[in-house]
Amino acid sequence: MTQYQHVTEDMSVYRDGTIKLHGPEGFEGMRKAGRLAAEVLDELTARVEPGVTTDELDRVAREMMLDAGAVPATLGYRGYTHSCCISINHVVCHGIPSDKRLKDGDIVNIDVTPLLDGWHGDTSRMFFVGEPALKAKKLVDVTYECLMEGIAQVRPGARLGDIGAAIQKMAERHRYGVVRDFCGHGLGRLFHDAPEVVHAARAGTGPELKAGMFMTIEPMINLGRPHVKLLNDGWTAVTRDKSLSAQFEHSIGITEDGAEIFTTSPKGLHKPPY
Repeated sequence: MTQYQHVTEDMSVYRDGTIKLHGPEGFEGMRKAGRLAAEVLDELTARVEPGVTTDELDRVAREMMLDAGAVPATLGYRGYTHSCCISINHVVCHGIPSDKRLKDGDIVNIDVTPLLDGWHGDTSRMFFVGEPALKAKKLVDVTYECLMEGIAQVRPGARLGDIGAAIQKMAERHRYGVVRDFCGHGLGRLFHDAPEVVHAARAGTGPELKAGMFMTIEPMINLGRPHVKLLNDGWTAVTRDKSLSAQFEHSIGITEDGAEIFTTSPKGLHKPPY
């Protein structure tokens, strides 16, 4: 799940503004939580098809997390009543599961965050429903490449802005819009922690990256302009110009020589077509 930039919550349950560094215990906890998150999306892959409701996908995700001894971190978070976010077509993020049925040609993002043994594994992937248009497929492909370009910048001594600069360069090369209203975030024992990981930035700016930092990188890329609006439900963000939007997300830890991706698909289902 993304966070709004600069949103302030109850600091006793949110964060103290410092960027935390984690040791071997943290890495092991995040590996387990991240693997479960990826396994949930792997399980949903075959279930994303025309006619299925997003409520049904949410139920499967919830039951799988509970069966594994985890709880969905989104359930009850700031009043949210579902176990994942499911965003269809022009929904940028935080789409609410419902009795809405998926249709042939839809593109869908599913975002899950199991809380396992005190650690948060946060990840999202795009899914094709039937056969989307070529422009939708290209958007999804480029969005995945944006994610991986961002992760490729992660190493001790780099700057946080290097991540956003790489993502922005890749997206704008294809004349796509990079959403600024939402960002990645630190995580670990807290769902949303420092730092804010923006997806459009200037290289060489921002805090220095250090081994032991945990964060999500989760670019939201629009086929049209980058602007979004929030619907009256207080959660669902959509593109203002009604263009398609895509997103991928990984949780990562910074190691001595790069990045460890905690949410890699065990089945190799990293991006569609699956």
